[in-house]
Amino acid sequence: MSERISTIKIGNVTIEKTAALAPMASVADDVYRLLCKEQGASFLVSEMVSSKGLCYGDKKTDELCTITAGERPMAIQLFGEDAEFMGRAAAMLSKFEPDIIDINMGCPVPKVVNNGAGSALMKNPDEAYRIAKAVVENASCPVTAKIRSGWDECSINAVEFAQGLEAAGVSAIAVHGRTRKQFYSGSADWDIIKKVKQAVNCVVIGNGDVRTATDCERMYKETGCDLVMIGRGSYGRPWVFKQVRHYLETGEILPEPDLSQRMEMMLRHARLLCESLGEEHGMREARKHVIWYVKGLPNSSSIRNGCSTLTEYSVLEKMAEDIVAKGER
Repeated sequence: MSERISTIKIGNVTIEKTAALAPMASVADDVYRLLCKEQGASFLVSEMVSSKGLCYGDKKTDELCTITAGERPMAIQLFGEDAEFMGRAAAMLSKFEPDIIDINMGCPVPKVVNNGAGSALMKNPDEAYRIAKAVVENASCPVTAKIRSGWDECSINAVEFAQGLEAAGVSAIAVHGRTRKQFYSGSADWDIIKKVKQAVNCVVIGNGDVRTATDCERMYKETGCDLVMIGRGSYGRPWVFKQVRHYLETGEILPEPDLSQRMEMMLRHARLLCESLGEEHGMREARKHVIWYVKGLPNSSSIRNGCSTLTEYSVLEKMAEDIVAKGER
């Protein structure tokens, strides 16, 4: 590792201070994580895992907890609204040997929020404290939490909320600089990340609107955060982690991959999904990723329309060949 790349520690876990992959339900599956890790992501977080699903022995939930050697260091992210279930689930995760357990207190989707979990906990800091304490007391590894700036613009409470979580024993707090009401619209407020960093002693991870290597450097400088986390900025661009690492290491900005390289990455992504899930299921999962890979290309709207019926890898392969051929004319 270059002397220009430093490290941080979350508990006993050492992480390079470049960029981590954010937890993203229905996106950051094992294939996505593998590609981002290969491209230089320093830390990975699983898709969110239901604490009740784990406690009740749901097979699909169990599968979400599997960690391969190539993914470490990696956290398993738990969500739930009940401290007892969250504590029990944290204890059960020990068999999967996560490096870290992360508590989801930031998910904005209604099916999670309406049950009192995810970002709904931003409205209930006392329960959030009890949940964090239960997870910390039952976990066999360091515990972190991912939060938002607040529920809405009238209740920006990330600083006080983070202080409560630190008191409960969490080792790091990831702050997405948007309220739940914003979902993913508007701009992320990096100032709230800075305020949280100044208010707590534990590790603070910044998240929101980091799409390039220079964005990453700017977040480090403007917020003082200990680690930067990239989510949607990696959609169709897993190489962003390579760009971040190279820039922080050398000061040089790597160019975007050319059209051929971009299509090669897209096809490899689809192949890995097909190998993991079978061709038909894998290609259904690949559709959204293909749309992200072709974003910004000429005639991308017609390409996107063709993605809605993709069920065969060979069709995607032909599509990629046509894209490259037209781009080279």
